[in-house]
Amino acid sequence: MADRTVADLVVERLRAWRVPRAFGYPGEAIAPLVGALDRAGGDPQFIPARHEETAAFMATGHAKFTGEIGVCLATQGPSAVHLLNGLYDAKLDSKPVVAIVGEDVTGPLGGAHEEIGLSRLFGDVCNQFVRYGRVAEQVPALLDQAFRTAAATRSPTCVVLPRALQEAVVPDLLPQTAGVLTATPGEPLARVLPHDADLDAAASLLAGGQRVAILVGQGGHGTADQIVALANRLGAGVATSLLGKPVLDERLPFHTGVLGEVGTTAAAQLMGGCDTLLLVGTNDPWTDYFPMPGQVRTIQIDIDGRRIGTRYPVDVPLVGDAADTLAALLGRVTDRPNQQWRGVVESSVDRWRQAAADRAAAPAEPVNPQLVLHELSARVPRDGSVAVDVGSVLYWYARHLELPPGVRAQLCGTLGSMGCALPYAVAAKLARPDEPVLALLGDGAMQLNGLAELITVAHHWREWRDPRLVILVLNNRDRSGMGGGRRPTGELGDRRPDVPYAGWARLLGLHGVRVDRPELVGPAWDEVLAADRPSVLEAVVDPAVPLNPPEPALADLRGVFADGDAARRVRERMLEAQVSVEAEDLV
Repeated sequence: MADRTVADLVVERLRAWRVPRAFGYPGEAIAPLVGALDRAGGDPQFIPARHEETAAFMATGHAKFTGEIGVCLATQGPSAVHLLNGLYDAKLDSKPVVAIVGEDVTGPLGGAHEEIGLSRLFGDVCNQFVRYGRVAEQVPALLDQAFRTAAATRSPTCVVLPRALQEAVVPDLLPQTAGVLTATPGEPLARVLPHDADLDAAASLLAGGQRVAILVGQGGHGTADQIVALANRLGAGVATSLLGKPVLDERLPFHTGVLGEVGTTAAAQLMGGCDTLLLVGTNDPWTDYFPMPGQVRTIQIDIDGRRIGTRYPVDVPLVGDAADTLAALLGRVTDRPNQQWRGVVESSVDRWRQAAADRAAAPAEPVNPQLVLHELSARVPRDGSVAVDVGSVLYWYARHLELPPGVRAQLCGTLGSMGCALPYAVAAKLARPDEPVLALLGDGAMQLNGLAELITVAHHWREWRDPRLVILVLNNRDRSGMGGGRRPTGELGDRRPDVPYAGWARLLGLHGVRVDRPELVGPAWDEVLAADRPSVLEAVVDPAVPLNPPEPALADLRGVFADGDAARRVRERMLEAQVSVEAEDLV
């Protein structure tokens, strides 16, 4: 029987923390741990990515789609540097990830060819916990501390293990440490509820509001029933952040959609007209689309008190779990719906939905990208997951893809890094191999790392009970990466090279469909969603279709209020904005 090494000990700790798989890129300095994972027989499983950045995105995607702690592996030097992007994604979107980095500093002067100061390299992104393993006896506790810290702070942590330590034989007297688990890794470790006085103040503020708006972020997951009940009790309108888009049924008549530059006119109008704002688990960075300062009284619910008031002034802070806090608020708020305000909101939603349908139906050359997401909307599998990349596809996803209740959807919300969708989709599919997964990305993201990670898909898909992983590539050949009417200047060669994305999928043994006619978009979706293997749907779309961001917080609400003062204030704000724009034009 082979000697038990520290690398085997690490695998035991991963298993104790119920880690199903670790994502990484093999290298000399991490080879002993990769070997131990191979000996573990898939418990946990090692998933080699084509690049360390995508390995980190997979670990973060695993954390986002499952609520568990993601794990990624790399070696020192350039390999460790490549992890940073995915780890910053985890940090900024508050997801628990543990990075285990191997280091080999043997050499005549104690240095190594790829040596980089790892403590300083990871000191910001993993600022909650970066530690070196020195002796075998400390490794179990070191890993437990890394996992506990990641779970408690909802952030990435890092453990550096020298190769010599990974290879070291574990002393016979080293105790077999029992599994030390949190109740649900990745979730708050204890129930957190605001003080009664704060809840009473929040209820009083809501009761005094005439035009209530609720903005929901990713922290609202699992609270849809409470949010709808509270909105109906107050006659409130609801909007979401990009990360909060999957929280609520988007078919609700008072659901205005996503707020922000990528969002809807109805959401901007909601913010422009409300006098009371409830923020639920959101750290939305698009503050230009929030109500004007002084316009509203604001309540913010967040599990992390450090987030309260960082984006927008708050009158009543409520530090607590969203579900329990909303339940406590419901017990304090009586039925007093403002039907007039609710009617205004619903009319705004109706107008926006018609405008969105008209935009999707508008002619384009050759295909309108909005049509592609519009046609998908009625076909999204009810038990599926959706991963979304950065670029113009984010605009079309936010406005035109109506998510059925229960569908999980994730994106790189705060960091906004291109190239995340396909690694996310791989992580989601490995976590739930019996459910369909969709990845939505542009040709820029596909060329960045999607073409390579399609090899990972081709390697694993035969293990999946449901083989459907559909990758939509919006091929607009736009060098700017955004589309929206910004056609590149110069010769055709100045544009992004045209790649046969569907053909590349077929070359790898997957299914590929290329569509360049609008009437074929619907049938193309039907084909890839019924395929017996992963598919790439390449839609050749028009880069000149405008993005049309909504007016931030100055949406035209003239004449919608019976309250003459409110209508007058809105008109005054719009007049000020119009004068400002005209002055800029004169300059």
